[in-house]
Amino acid sequence: MDGIIQASLRGIDSHGIRLFPHYIQGFNKGRLNKNPKYHFKKTTSGTGIFDANHAPGHAAGIEAMSKAIELAENNGIAAISVCNSSHFGAAAYYGFKAAEKDMIGLSFTQATAHVLSYNGIQPFFGNNPICMVAPAEKEGPFCLDMATTITTFNKVEIYKESGKNLPNGWAVDNSGNETIDPKNVFSLLPIGGYKGFGLSMMVDILCALLSGSKYGPDTSPMFNNDMKEKRYLGHYFIAINIAAFVKPARFKKRMQEMIDRLRSEPKNDKNGHPVIVPGDPEKNYLEERIKFGIPVSKPFVNVLNQLFADYDLEDRI
Repeated sequence: MDGIIQASLRGIDSHGIRLFPHYIQGFNKGRLNKNPKYHFKKTTSGTGIFDANHAPGHAAGIEAMSKAIELAENNGIAAISVCNSSHFGAAAYYGFKAAEKDMIGLSFTQATAHVLSYNGIQPFFGNNPICMVAPAEKEGPFCLDMATTITTFNKVEIYKESGKNLPNGWAVDNSGNETIDPKNVFSLLPIGGYKGFGLSMMVDILCALLSGSKYGPDTSPMFNNDMKEKRYLGHYFIAINIAAFVKPARFKKRMQEMIDRLRSEPKNDKNGHPVIVPGDPEKNYLEERIKFGIPVSKPFVNVLNQLFADYDLEDRI
């Protein structure tokens, strides 16, 4: 639960508590293993392969990042390849774990094939996220957590649920034509054209080829398939021990200096928005939602209350 709550508190609603019923269904139908038996094989002093045994991706991911942190304490840097996992939510969750230990955390995962192939009409790779988290001196860590597409498919689902049209330039239909109707979305457009598509391929190399998992269009879909089917997803985690390169206090001070200098850069007065650092919007959401709570729609409240009733829980929203 920590991972999906953290995502919602940081404003990443597409990967937050709205997916809780989906994960419950995964347990009930058999996609997710309620009692996984992890298997970790250390392959060198700083690398290892982690078999998640079809555990929830959040649980498997945090365990794998913990292994990376443990190895990086003495090795300086460590990388863990994960196989037989499932959807792991927001990638930042694992990077923050490393930052707590004065390390830089990087996390990657493969995803359902949703990224339009360059010059193609159908998807090949997923909108495989890239995440880096680094601790700072006076505030929460720097956090870059980005999909390789302009948006995520989970965000498209939010638009579909709300009955709203998508912004222009987000997605295409099954003929490769741009669409703003979330019900017609077949593929997502990559960031930066072929560059975003190339980044998706890079992440699939790390997550699929190093772990022995299926890649590209062979990656199992998250939605619209039998929830009895396992997903066999691959992830990749890196922990960099800052102390192996520079004193952590010095690093965090300079990290803070970089953040502060960037925010103080001259802004474009045409739109009135300040210069921001990656992760600033999420920090603002976090501050607001810790005070006032996580906003949810009435239909979602009904879904949660039904879950409470199904499991004979007294709490209601």
